[in-house]
Amino acid sequence: MSDTSSIKHPAALTSGDFTAAEEPFALFGEWFAEAIKAEPNDPNAMSLATVDETGLPDVRMVLMKGYDGDGFVFYSHIASQKGRELATNPKAALLFHWKSLRRQVRIRGPVSAVTEAEADAYFATRPRESQLGAWASDQSRPLASRAVLEERLAATERRFAGGPIPRPPHWSGYRVLPSRIEFWESRPFRLHDRLVYLRDGASWRSERLYP
Repeated sequence: MSDTSSIKHPAALTSGDFTAAEEPFALFGEWFAEAIKAEPNDPNAMSLATVDETGLPDVRMVLMKGYDGDGFVFYSHIASQKGRELATNPKAALLFHWKSLRRQVRIRGPVSAVTEAEADAYFATRPRESQLGAWASDQSRPLASRAVLEERLAATERRFAGGPIPRPPHWSGYRVLPSRIEFWESRPFRLHDRLVYLRDGASWRSERLYP
């Protein structure tokens, strides 16, 4: 189970009611806090959907490493497949599915890079082995064998030889700024609850959807 104690999120709602508020982040904070308690593995896991240069969708699981009113943050090799796709079309969709709670949160919006300072600060918190892996891996590129990766990792270990490991120039973070956030909760007989928030300038408007 990954450590979610360092993930930043705003104060949760206290009422527990699935009701519309002026903005969606307090409700997300409540649901995420409950997911941390209920999910046995990676409550911060989310599906990330992008599209390639032909418009063909692509999806994979990533870990959310922070969120606030400016968006939802994850990190990656910027020359990976998702990095290349985001460079071509900087828009994405996210999906949290907390199966034990029978809840989903769907997020769509434009994507921007985090600042260099943000990326440096997060990279410094990673386990040393993960820092080394970020240098050793050409993420999404063809790999001749597992042995090649292990040799590259060993070479990286020798390179830094117990000293501090700086963030690689090819590794950084992305922020998805939501234009739409939908909260979905399972109900009997498929009569699910769906509440969607739509960004309207600097504010939000909400509406319920048929299941």
